[in-house]
Amino acid sequence: MSIVRESGPITIARFMELALYDPQHGYYASAAQRSGKQGDFYTSVDASPLFGELLAEQLAEMWNLLRSGGADRFDLVEAGAGNGRLSRDILDAASTHHPQFYRCIRVTLVERSRAAQQAQRDTLGPHANRLAASSTALPRDICGAIVANELLDALPVHVLDMTHDGLREVVVAERDGELVEAHGAVSDPALLAGLPPLDPGERIEVSVEMTLWVRQAASALARGFLLLFDYAYEPSPRYFRTHPQGTLMAYRAHRARSGSWLADPGESDLTAHVNLAALRRAAEDARLRTLGIIDQTYFLIALGVADRVHTGDDPRALRQRLAARTLIMPGGLGDTMKAMVFAKGMGAPALRGLRSGRLT
Repeated sequence: MSIVRESGPITIARFMELALYDPQHGYYASAAQRSGKQGDFYTSVDASPLFGELLAEQLAEMWNLLRSGGADRFDLVEAGAGNGRLSRDILDAASTHHPQFYRCIRVTLVERSRAAQQAQRDTLGPHANRLAASSTALPRDICGAIVANELLDALPVHVLDMTHDGLREVVVAERDGELVEAHGAVSDPALLAGLPPLDPGERIEVSVEMTLWVRQAASALARGFLLLFDYAYEPSPRYFRTHPQGTLMAYRAHRARSGSWLADPGESDLTAHVNLAALRRAAEDARLRTLGIIDQTYFLIALGVADRVHTGDDPRALRQRLAARTLIMPGGLGDTMKAMVFAKGMGAPALRGLRSGRLT
């Protein structure tokens, strides 16, 4: 509030950067873990270790491809790693089912929250000796895979409205002691590049930060794969007709608030869905090859989720079936989450997880 009062309206991207990542007051800076039953939202990692187990299968295949080309190590770089739970689940599965792969893994956990960083070694537990670095930035010369689960949707976005007078940028202003939306001139002409057609009354989020991050990831990757999971959409006239107010919303106590995301900055998660056309363009401009973008449902089915679900009525089997259903069920994580895989220096391998090739 004080920044807006003293300096005037700010872009939504600037607002999100402060609300989420300010070192003292930002949402992610003030806790080691924000998701799960006691948090504000659920991710695939919260659903079950099964998600990490299946990723281990895909990463082991990637390792075999790299090894056949002469690689002697596998850099597992988790971006937006939080306290490291996903990497722990991957390492648990790799050590059990792919011991040779496990011995070659070198883990880097990339995380901006100091609180989460401080919890990482304890979270990895018996795998702490696999941890090469805990950092706020991607390492260089990666030979392996960069994995990010629900990172891109938490990067700051600019918001543009198509009005009867043309495109205007939505900014955060103050009115009567409260933060409110207002319209201003587009802050950067680069925001207009590659925009789909919009009708008056329709809104779109544009993530400059996503484009910059993808470029950084491509530059950091010497040879290997970029594996992303996130809420995402293909921009189309039909999509904007059904989502005219965009996808920016706040999550608090497992409740989504699309109309009140300005309230209580620093106390809620802020998220916007990933524009797949913009993501592909950023990746391919950075000389990454798009291997596939499909629903998480089909990605996990192709990796054998059904084979890992136990039959029977005992509590463990019931919990596992419920977790599998959560991960792949249409209308939930299964089809709203997309698996997005890119490669550098690998050609165009037919990865197991992408066999179905289905995107809804």
